[in-house]
Amino acid sequence: MASATALVTAIRQELGRLDERILSHPYIKAIEAGTVPADRLRLFAGEQYLIIKSDLRSVAQLVSRFGDATVTREFFLDVLAGEKAALKALSAFAGALGMTQDDLDRYEPLAGAHAYTCYMAWLGLYGSEAEVAAAYLLNFPAWGANCGRLSLALRAGYGLPAEAVAFFDLFADPPAGFEVSALAVIQAGLDRGVPISLLHRSARLLQAYELMYWDTLAADSV
Repeated sequence: MASATALVTAIRQELGRLDERILSHPYIKAIEAGTVPADRLRLFAGEQYLIIKSDLRSVAQLVSRFGDATVTREFFLDVLAGEKAALKALSAFAGALGMTQDDLDRYEPLAGAHAYTCYMAWLGLYGSEAEVAAAYLLNFPAWGANCGRLSLALRAGYGLPAEAVAFFDLFADPPAGFEVSALAVIQAGLDRGVPISLLHRSARLLQAYELMYWDTLAADSV
C-alpha cells in the first residue's frame, strides 16, 4: 500500500527547483527593495480578489463532492474557512491602497495570473480529494513564505499598518494540523486507488501555475 508521507516526500524533492524559483522570485525582491510603484500594488489586490472568489466556489464544490467522509469534509471546510478569512482581510489591504469595493468589482484580471485558479476550478469539478490535498500541501508553504516576506516588506517599505497586511499574515504560517489533515486525505485517496501519477501531476501543475502568477505580476508591475 502506498504511503502518503513517502509520496509527499518524493514530490517535494521532485519540485525542489520549481519551489526555489518561487521563493527567489524577482517580484518579491522588487517589493522588498521598494521598486514596485505603490499604485501597481493594486494589481495584487485585484488579482487576489478574483482568485479567492473563484477558489471559494471550487472548495465549496469539493465539500459537496467529498463531504460524506469526515476526514475530507473537515479538511475542505477548514480550507473554505481560510479562504473566507482571506477575502475579508484583503479588503483592508485594498483599502490601504485607495481601492474601493467598486474598484475590486470592476478589476479586469491578467490572464497569466489566473491559470492557478482555473486549474483549481478544474480540480474542484474533476479531481480526486487526494490530488487536491497533495497540490495544496506542496503549494501552501511556498505561497506562505512569500506572503510572510511581503507582509514585512509592505510595512517597512510602503508604510502599511499591520491591519492592512493581515491578508499576508494569514498565509505566512500554515494552520496547526494542516499537514496531518492533508496527509490523511491523501492516504484515503491512495487507499481507494487514486493513481500516484495524478498526485505528482496535480502538485506539479499547481506549483507551476503559482510561478506563472508571480511572473505575470512582475511583468505588469513596472
